Amino acid sequence: MTTTAPPLLLDRDPLPDRFDDVDALDEFLSRPTSATVADLAALDGDVIVLGVAGKMGLGLARLIKRAAPHKRVVGVARFSDAGSREYLEEHGVEAITADLLDREAVEALPKLPNVIYMAGLKFDYRGREDFLWAMNTLVPGYVAEAFRDSRIVALSTIHVYPWSDPRRGGVTEEVPPLARPGEYANSVVGRERTFQYFSRLHGTPGRIVRFVYAIDMRYGVLQEIADWVKTGTPIPLATGNVNIQWQGDAINQFVRLLAHCETPATPINIGGPECVSVRHVAQEFGRRFGVAPVFEGEESDSALFVNCERAQHLLGNPVVGVERMIDWVADWVERGQPLYGKPSKFQVRTGIF
Repeated sequence: MTTTAPPLLLDRDPLPDRFDDVDALDEFLSRPTSATVADLAALDGDVIVLGVAGKMGLGLARLIKRAAPHKRVVGVARFSDAGSREYLEEHGVEAITADLLDREAVEALPKLPNVIYMAGLKFDYRGREDFLWAMNTLVPGYVAEAFRDSRIVALSTIHVYPWSDPRRGGVTEEVPPLARPGEYANSVVGRERTFQYFSRLHGTPGRIVRFVYAIDMRYGVLQEIADWVKTGTPIPLATGNVNIQWQGDAINQFVRLLAHCETPATPINIGGPECVSVRHVAQEFGRRFGVAPVFEGEESDSALFVNCERAQHLLGNPVVGVERMIDWVADWVERGQPLYGKPSKFQVRTGIF
């Protein structure tokens, strides 16, 4: 009789001291938690991930398959980046090539009962603002109509919130999404409202995930600060505090929200519990690199900081803490390991990316 070995779990198995290479990093990023395994086991039906080919989607789809190997897991994208389709198939995820702006293509997708929506456009939209709005408002409408009988967990962003004084605890889900400067944030408000409209219209259970800055070795707030410290680049302090979360923790929580959908769809802030000081992080990298960080300006009284207590009550605290992430990123940057070259632009205060 053959037995299947239990998956490596983020919250059970030892955390590594470092990541030797990209393969080791990707394996760790796709580890489920024991709660994810339990939630997926109790969840009826298979899972489809729309917009799977982004920085987080590939690991999320692999994580679902590791946590629930007997479920059908489908990833949908245009797959314009070389190797992304092959990566999914190598790890047991069925890949379907489709343009989500094509309504007929969306309607032809398998109507699985659990949907994680990760599609959208964030940066690099100058000169194609119409495409930004189409991706962030039309596509959600197509998906919400086609998958009206499914559960839908849809990713949003904390950029829909106003800036606030982090000393007051951060913005909660009760604060309405604000029409901020810049078309990106406004278009994402449109995305949220579109999903909520169809959720109310069809009785579709859902969650709107207002997610903080993800931390991976190859991109994110910590990688950017580490690079600035190492190269002697002045570190802007006006946005002096940030929300961050280990990407592996984040995608586990995204998946678990399938078991916590509401009708109509409601927002939830997903992120770490700490208000993380940019100055402190830079000083920690400086200590590890043996250099003095160079700072520019002073901390303002406002930041894009959100309160994640609702998620902590529902899903628990993240497994990976800030100091551990700083250790990992410092080691990765110091060894000159691969980077995505896609900045978070967390320091940008105009809303125009």
